[in-house]
Amino acid sequence: MKNPLDPAALNAAVENVHRAGMPGLFAEVRHGDQVWRAAAGAADVATGRPVTADMRHRVGSITKTFTAAAVLQQVETGRIALDTPIGRYLPKLVPGERGDAITVRMLLNHTSGLAEYLPYAYPSLKAFPVLADTGPQSLDDHRFTRFHPAELIEMGVAAPAVGAPGGTPGVYSNTNYLLLAQLLEQVTATTAERCITRNVIERAALRATELPDEPNIDGPHSRLYEKWFGMIDPPRDYSVYDMSWVGPSASLISTVTDLNHFYGMLLAGEIVSPSSLAQMQRTVPVVSQEGKTIDYGLGLHPMEGPGPGAFWGHGGTVWGGGALAMTRADGKRQMSVAVNMQRWNRLGSSGKPQPHPIDDALAALYRVAMYG
Repeated sequence: MKNPLDPAALNAAVENVHRAGMPGLFAEVRHGDQVWRAAAGAADVATGRPVTADMRHRVGSITKTFTAAAVLQQVETGRIALDTPIGRYLPKLVPGERGDAITVRMLLNHTSGLAEYLPYAYPSLKAFPVLADTGPQSLDDHRFTRFHPAELIEMGVAAPAVGAPGGTPGVYSNTNYLLLAQLLEQVTATTAERCITRNVIERAALRATELPDEPNIDGPHSRLYEKWFGMIDPPRDYSVYDMSWVGPSASLISTVTDLNHFYGMLLAGEIVSPSSLAQMQRTVPVVSQEGKTIDYGLGLHPMEGPGPGAFWGHGGTVWGGGALAMTRADGKRQMSVAVNMQRWNRLGSSGKPQPHPIDDALAALYRVAMYG
């Protein structure tokens, strides 16, 4: 863990991810005052335009850390209580016994038992998590659909429960975070986007980070290539997309530099109080969208690498794009990586995603980035 940055090893690791089949990627790693940034591959495979390390990027569910931080700030003011039932705040959205049983904390750590709404909003994904019976058609159909959060929440609340409120392991669900966005609106009398922008993004002085309100990404950015487990061939560009399908659950646009800066401040107790950060770091077992059981806190989770020390952060995907941000618990080592293709693994005869060279190359990059 004491190793300084090794630029040659990091450069080679990034190039290896590109050679393994990733169209383009870019990253920033920090160790104390040392900073390394690099990019490899194309931002546009048709023109060969290269990716650069300063590009803005859709970072998916990394947004959840920002939303959770905004909620914890309201907990500090007394406007929200973590263990108060959501039905007290939003009785129309989560009515009856479930509204009385599901607390704010359960939404934050995905133990509410509320189902994921996406298979209901996207008809061709209805069979999820049975991937072999899904298809990508809905991704095109909804490119410019403007969803209202209440209709998406209603889909998740009306769907069969995936667990009892407070039960573990929890099940990861975007429904939880759309409800938290509505809770922020209820207690702050402004939109969740404005609340998160003012209290989290601007507080951290993140100049290239925003919650978008239009389908385009402003500024330098990459195209985003979706393969949907080999069912889209060649991969399709979804960089222009109405992000109301996830809103303050997963729509954030940022840069690898801004992500490292944000997580560094968060873990230093500069975005929420140290006691709030301690709440964010209290974990429970949760089944991720990939079907793996992970430890999950309040919009933040630990990632154990192949070496000593815990890293805290979050990953995220959208159609075509992905990102991962990790910061060591002491804040001295940080990594943020962005990739411009998603769901590159084809399905095997069992219907499960098959290993791909990109997976091994990314794992190798993470090892070099985290441990030198």
